Amino acid sequence: MELYQLRSLVAVADTGNLTRAAERLHHSQPALSAQIKALEDALGVQLFKRAPSGMALTRAGRELLAYASRTLAEAEALQRAARTLSGHVAGRLRIGSVSDPEFIRLGAFLALVLERFPKLELELHHEVSGAALEALREGRLDATFYFGELDASDISGLPLAESAYRVAAPAAWKTRVDAAGWREIAALPWILTPPISTHSRMLKSLFEGHGVSPAKFVEADNESVIANLVESGLGVSLLREAPALEAQSVGRVCLWGSTRLTTTLWFVTLGKHVADPAIAALRTVLEETWRAAGRPPSRSRRLHERAELAP
Repeated sequence: MELYQLRSLVAVADTGNLTRAAERLHHSQPALSAQIKALEDALGVQLFKRAPSGMALTRAGRELLAYASRTLAEAEALQRAARTLSGHVAGRLRIGSVSDPEFIRLGAFLALVLERFPKLELELHHEVSGAALEALREGRLDATFYFGELDASDISGLPLAESAYRVAAPAAWKTRVDAAGWREIAALPWILTPPISTHSRMLKSLFEGHGVSPAKFVEADNESVIANLVESGLGVSLLREAPALEAQSVGRVCLWGSTRLTTTLWFVTLGKHVADPAIAALRTVLEETWRAAGRPPSRSRRLHERAELAP
């Protein structure tokens, strides 16, 4: 079994298609098929089955994919460590991003990384927070931004900022919203994020305390899309406080009472990788980026989301 075979497994699993996976790896399709077949022979299990939509993982394939991803991540960490011992911070890191790139200072962060560590390559993957943490644990990400609780012993986190959310509705609904209690606000159409997201968990906690649940209307996993849907009159949702207040000031949305939820923005990695020189370099650059922006990293170690629940 070779590392390139594991890369083939991950590529086909990610794309669900031999042709696209071959293009990603710069292989021919017959060569990629042969690599998958050789890996199946070496492992003694079938990894994929053909489906109308392409290549689908078997049950064994799904279970072994996580091991393959972790093995590749460890191999890359070994290569980075070797380069560091030779005097260079170099290699390739897969970084998860969440929320609005401007809010998490992504552009300034990447610019400073490229300036300080030109031999370090970053591969970005936009995720919702819960999915990002899952990808980190499965070895598909080396580090990620993350919103929410952080009480797991296997995760090391650098707190960056507290983020507040408000309940926002279309501006045209102001009269209805101003008169609404918990049951009435829950009965309105809601724009929800996937259940794995911190946004969704905050909303669930908010309503469970009052014995109601929001009526689902549409699901979206992008912050700017959610804001646009609220402004377009499609439903109610949680929006980050700063853009929500700005949108309210120009008449694009209205806010429901004083209900306000807060959570923490972190930069996280697996605890066993926190001493990796490349990860350490990113953490140092992040702290400098946030200081330069006039918002130093939060030193609060609150691990649980906080909700002020009275409108």
